[in-house]
Formats: sequence, structure tokens, C-alpha cells
Amino acid sequence: MEHEKPFAITLDVGSSRANKTGAWRTERPVYVDLLPPCNQACPAGQDIQKWLYHAESGDYENAWRGIMADNPLPAVLGRICYRPCESACNRGQLDEAVGINSVERFLGDEGIKQGWTIPVADPSGKRVLVVGAGPAGLSAAYHLARFGHAVTVRDAEAAPGGMMRYGIPRYRLPRDVIDAEIERIRAMGVVFEQNTRVTDAAKTMADGGFDAVFLAVGAQVGKRAYIPAGDSARVLDAVSLLHGMEEGERPLLGRRVAVYGGGNTAMDAARTAKRLGATDAVVVYRRTRDRMPAHESEVAEAAEEGVAMRWLSTISEIDGEGITVEKMQLDESGFPQPTGEFERLAADSVVLALGQDADLSLVDGLADVEHADGVVRVGPGLMTGHPGIFAGGDMVPSGRTATVAVGHGAKAAREIDAWLRGAVATEPPAPRPATFENLNTWYYSDADRTVRPHLDLSRRVSTFDEIKGGLDASTALFEARRCLSCGNCFECDNCYGVCPDNAVIKLEPGDKYAIDLDYCKGCGICVAECPCGAIEMVPEES
Repeated sequence: MEHEKPFAITLDVGSSRANKTGAWRTERPVYVDLLPPCNQACPAGQDIQKWLYHAESGDYENAWRGIMADNPLPAVLGRICYRPCESACNRGQLDEAVGINSVERFLGDEGIKQGWTIPVADPSGKRVLVVGAGPAGLSAAYHLARFGHAVTVRDAEAAPGGMMRYGIPRYRLPRDVIDAEIERIRAMGVVFEQNTRVTDAAKTMADGGFDAVFLAVGAQVGKRAYIPAGDSARVLDAVSLLHGMEEGERPLLGRRVAVYGGGNTAMDAARTAKRLGATDAVVVYRRTRDRMPAHESEVAEAAEEGVAMRWLSTISEIDGEGITVEKMQLDESGFPQPTGEFERLAADSVVLALGQDADLSLVDGLADVEHADGVVRVGPGLMTGHPGIFAGGDMVPSGRTATVAVGHGAKAAREIDAWLRGAVATEPPAPRPATFENLNTWYYSDADRTVRPHLDLSRRVSTFDEIKGGLDASTALFEARRCLSCGNCFECDNCYGVCPDNAVIKLEPGDKYAIDLDYCKGCGICVAECPCGAIEMVPEES
């Protein structure tokens, strides 16, 4: 017996269905793929919405592989990224942003626990040298290995990781996490040569028979400032302090420690001082809190742990008893100006955290590599003026975060791969952004975000144990399901269910839907009822 069809498509000849409606429709619905704000904001270039889609179905391995298409360090960045994706998340205008970074950490940890691996392409016969084993270098090495190139990483330190290992304290990033993600890259065939400093990039490239070089030495040289200091003054720089901690050195800072600077490194130094036994740790900064370069979360966590903040102050003199601080005031342009008012603060030691520079000596002898103001100039494809030598991360003009560096490494790998093949790397044009106004948020129930557990405060300041816990399988699933799928169809069947003419055709899972234009009347109900703004009306073709 023939299957009985719905009433709407069994109308007699001469009805609206039989007439196929095309004569009077002025607009037609089309499915669109827009750019979610989380994807747009991610410095590592991740397709966040895509891997969240897998995560919310419980398919954690495919979600992990979605991350690994762009970011080889999800367990690391899941701990230390400052989450620009969450700041951009449209859900933040509805209730709270999706905890994208929490889900990323869960997936990264799951990848380590399950031992998931990444395949590599057949050998290309090309050899690439990566200088520096920080986030940019590791990212480039990973992607180049995926493309089938033979990759050697040379790094001046005893262990790979760059400033992730030697600049970020263990309470923020446990070392077993770094080691596990680096070992995965090593297992892909990447060769690591530690305690090996490259002093001349071009000579090393030629002598080693490398077809291309990616420079990613990072910014690991602490900036200096002239401050009069007596012979008995104990002054350290924050980069050396944190580096020494990784090598097992525990400096005697005393009970009262002053940290001079306002960046994330200053926060790390002050919080480390507390863990080393300082009863009083104060950060001295010449501007106000709202102008502090340190991320808000770092400042808030430091304050929770008892670090004091001294705003609008500069250190004018250091001696064995303490520091002399001059009060500052901001002028109309926001620049601090001295007031001539001074005050004494007791301090057993002073830690300078005034920023870092990259060591660019490895390109000093190359006339075709331009560098100024502490950074190397590169073209849109990250290649320097010297053919085959590329650069990225902290040593080029950019934001200085691990996530930015990972994005640079991925981009450099694509550019190097294309250059080695005699091609030009192309990036597809970005779709239009998916805005909050295009969403029909009444379809989404309120769901507060899942908050990561924190270590008890008393333990936080007495140990270097990791201060934040992660999500488990159930909370990660819940958090992923809070995604609104902005601007992209997630096959909810709303359009299929509300169409009064049954003109929406449901395709195979993953293929979404099609519009049967013979019967669509252009009423726009599907557009009005699409939760994620993935359908829009366009003028009828003439």
C-alpha cells in the first residue's frame, strides 16, 4: 500500500501546491554558514563551534581531533589561555558565556588519558628547522610533521616548552601536562635537540641542509631599568626568578617582597613569592588597575592570595632596608607623571617585572632580515626578508600570549608547506559574523555555566599544586551543550517542523536540509523560527 502523504502535498491540480507558487514568491530562504564570534576571537584559529558540536553529543574523541586540527596543546591552553573566545561569546548576552576553555581543558586531558594520536602524511623529503621549543615552535613543528616534513627543533634550554615551562609557575601549569603534549609531538617524528643555541640562522640553515627555518625564540630576556640601589639591596628580575624555580632554585626573598611591574609576569612573581614564604608581597605599578596589562583573572587571583597592589607608584630608590616610592598621577593622555611625593616601604627584596625582550642576535648578521624595536619584521606569510626563513611568536609584532604563539606556529607551518611546494598558501574568505541579534534566544533555556573547582585558599599559598580543577565527563557535556551554535545549522528540525507547505527537505544526518523551491511560498516562517540564525531571506532570482 502506498504510504499516505501529508495533506499539504496531496492537493488537487489547481491548488497552491500544484501551482508550485513560483509565480508570486518575491523572496526565498537560504541556509547560511556564518562566523561564530568565538571562532573569530580565537588567536589560535580554532573552529570552536565545530568541536563543541561533537563534545555536546558526547563524541569526545572527534571533539579532541577538531581541536588538534589547529591547536596541538589543548591541555596546556585549556589551563593558561585568557579566553578571548569567551569574552566574545554571544551566550554572555543571554546569561553567561559558554565555558569553552573548561571544555578544551577536559578534552585535552582526555586526549592524554586515552593516548589518542595524530597521523602524519607520507614523507615529503623536505627538512625544516624550528628554532625555539615554546608554543610557537611546538605548534609549527606539529603541523609541519602532519604535512609529512622532517622537523628538527633546536632549543637553548634543558627541556622543551619555552616560557610555558620556564615562565609560567607550576600552580598554573603542571609540568606533566606540558610533557605529555610534547611527547605526542615527539612521537610524530619531530626531533628535539636541547641545550643547543642557534647563533646564526642562515648559516645553520645552509650547514644543516634545511629547506626552511622557522624562528620562534620567544621573549625570555627581562627588561632592565635604572634605579639607584645600595650595595646591600637585593634585586632580582622576574624572568630569572621564575626560570630558576623550574631548575630547582628557591631564592631567599625574605618576608617582605616588592614586585615592580604590572603584567602577568609581575603577578606570577608576587604569587610565587607568597608560596616561598613571604608574608608581605606588594606589586608596585605606575598606573591604575584599569590600565594594568595583567589580565583581570591574574590580578583577582593574586589579590585572593594576599598580594597587595600599590597603584600610581614608581620605585625611585632601593636600599637594604626597603624602597622609596614616588606617587604618580595620570595626565590627560593617561601617561603617569611624577608628583614629587615620596614614601618609604619596607622590603627585603625587589623583583623587577618590567617586560621581556626577544634575543634577536641569531639574525643580526643578516642584512635582508629587518628588525627594530625588539621585533623582527615579517610579511603577511610570516617570512622574513631572507628566503626560507620565517619567524613568529613573541619575536614578531603581535600579542604576547601562548595562544597567539600557537596560532603563529600553525600559520607558519601552512606558509612553509606551501613555499616548499612552490605554491602560495591561501586562506578562504571569512564568512559574515554571527551576531546576537540574529539569534532566536527564546528557544534556549537558561543554564548557568559550570565553574571549575578551585584549590582551597590555604593550600594555594603554601604549595605549588595546581590551583584549578577540571570538568568531568558529565559537566563537560553540560557545558558544551550551552553552545548556541551561532549562525550555523545544528539540525534541530525547527524549519522542517514549522514549514506550512512541507517545502523543507530533511537530508541525511550531517547534510542538514534543502528547500524545495517548487513549493516554498517565501513566507519566512523558517527564518523566524531558526534558533541560531542560520537561514535568511534573499530576493527571488529574476
